[in-house]
Amino acid sequence: MKLLVPIKRVPDPYSKIRLSADAAGIDATGLKYEINPFDEIAVEEALRIGEKLSCEIAVVSIGDAACEEQLRKALAMGAHRAIRVDCNETLDSLGVAKILAKVFEREKPDLVLMGKQAIDDDCNQAGQMLAGMLNLPQATFASAISIVGGIARVTRETDEGQETLELKLPAVVTADLRLNEPRYVALPGIIKARSKPIETLSLSELNVSAECRVRTTSLSAPPPRAAGRKVANVDELLSALRSERGLKL
Repeated sequence: MKLLVPIKRVPDPYSKIRLSADAAGIDATGLKYEINPFDEIAVEEALRIGEKLSCEIAVVSIGDAACEEQLRKALAMGAHRAIRVDCNETLDSLGVAKILAKVFEREKPDLVLMGKQAIDDDCNQAGQMLAGMLNLPQATFASAISIVGGIARVTRETDEGQETLELKLPAVVTADLRLNEPRYVALPGIIKARSKPIETLSLSELNVSAECRVRTTSLSAPPPRAAGRKVANVDELLSALRSERGLKL
């Protein structure tokens, strides 16, 4: 059994983000990068499934040589193989899905397990588009996954509560925040990962082109938060809410 886990290189969620001078993107000077948190959860879940079912786990990332740092972290966590699709272009969700579809056709995994969204663009589309292109069953926002006899049983979170789906493999599943907590990467794993090869594929080898139909034209910082003030008691709080928000309390 083979699991394929796409991962994306994103700014560290704890970093302070600054806009570039032209406001067309972010200032990457001195910025630290990490595996997209939802993708890291997907890697952890793949490792847990692999420990139970003796699966081969391959991670794949689309980008330039800089994203090999994140691939090596996934290898240090326990992934067996890493693939980098060499691409210097900025891609939208559709472009990502088209490339991943070609990787799927090449690798032929039993399950694609990926984060529900990337924290830099928050699109939440690539997994759904990938499943649609490959005509595969899908489950999004997974909070629990079990695989028995070629069937993936996925509990997913919805606005109305939890829903459980059974998917015949191969399938695409996207991971939600409460699926698991990624493991701490120990030093021996980091050292071993340094010597593991990373396979590099070109877009021409996959017979696909970089495509982006949706582009960001400008970004703006959120307005500064207004200063708070203390109130002496509940009556003063209610009075302030009535006057400032027009509430009838």
